[in-house]
Amino acid sequence: MNADPADTARTPPRIGGLVVLFMSIAAALGTATVYPMQPAIADVADSLGSPITAVGVALACGPIGYMAGLCLLVPLVDRYAPGRVLAAQFGVLAAALAASAAVSSVMALGPVITVVGACSAVGAGLSSVASRLAPPHRRATILGIVTAGISAGILAGRIVGGWLADEIGWRRMLLVFAVASALVAVCCLTVIPAAHGTTARGYLSTLRTLPGLFVRHATLRVAALRGALWFFAFCAVWGGLAVALSQPPYSYPAERIGLYALAGLSGIFATQVAGAWTDRVGARRVIIVGLVLAGVAAAVVGFSLANTVVALLCLALFDAGLFAAQVANQSTVLSIEPAAPARFNGAYMSVYFVGGSLGTAFGAASVEWFGWPATAVISVAAIGVAGTITAFTPQASTGLAAAGREASSRFAP
Repeated sequence: MNADPADTARTPPRIGGLVVLFMSIAAALGTATVYPMQPAIADVADSLGSPITAVGVALACGPIGYMAGLCLLVPLVDRYAPGRVLAAQFGVLAAALAASAAVSSVMALGPVITVVGACSAVGAGLSSVASRLAPPHRRATILGIVTAGISAGILAGRIVGGWLADEIGWRRMLLVFAVASALVAVCCLTVIPAAHGTTARGYLSTLRTLPGLFVRHATLRVAALRGALWFFAFCAVWGGLAVALSQPPYSYPAERIGLYALAGLSGIFATQVAGAWTDRVGARRVIIVGLVLAGVAAAVVGFSLANTVVALLCLALFDAGLFAAQVANQSTVLSIEPAAPARFNGAYMSVYFVGGSLGTAFGAASVEWFGWPATAVISVAAIGVAGTITAFTPQASTGLAAAGREASSRFAP
């Protein structure tokens, strides 16, 4: 008997292991593209005949574009066939990277980097699609795998970008990323399962609903607040660490400071474990365990930076704890409306990213004002507030099952 086409349209296709792996790799590449020029900022300035500060301002357009992409592009994967949307986004990303490799002035660099930043939000789009197509009992597990790719991209963008810039120059380095993005764009059309859009809501209407999501959904409010708090702490620690290590008594060169980021590799594995455990025991327990681990690690590294082994171990545990909490937290957001999670993901990640931006600015300034130990203590305090919110918020705002109940009772028209 042939399936009813209407039933087929209503039932989304499920994704297998190879598709999830591809989505994780694609998320890594898309996320990485906003970072590779950072280690080569001095080379870019010399090539363009501009001050480093001017190039720094141009590169700062990347995060601005990323925030715009979260709000403007991520919701498209609910409105249209996700394979085509993601392919188009990677295609534009490839063109923007190629254009940035060809710029001749810092004035032209800023707008192009803004487009790169917007399209690099494709990782959030991929995680939204993965959540929608995943079997309900494995949603957090699959989200953890895709999020691991995003985490890897954050690290690889700087490490691979710096290495390629040294080997072949920053312009050719960008072309390598452009070619990779073009190849992934083609693969998106064939690898990601064909699926129809899950909402009839118009695009502009979808954008107008984003602020109202925080009003209607307590799950989203709580998740966004605590996520922004610990991402503030995460960025404050890593931003402050670079300043602390560059000053006496350490005075490390940039290359050695950059190697500290390798400690964050532990977070990649933590995301996969956290996803599986969230499916088993619920989000609240995973979040609390992750925050306790991260808080203790941050407190210790605040007073043991001189001991490289201890510092690297603490940074590894710090990243692992917060990445685990992020997977569990994001899974509650994506479960609010499982059939159309992208707009919730975009709204959540926008607030989350604001917290991180404030943390980056605070971390660098705080080391100058108060010193490294005080910066670490303030970061621990932010994590503590996030943990308190989690512990004293009713289970209905943290559990996946409760999120599903909220979705059924508050499904937005």
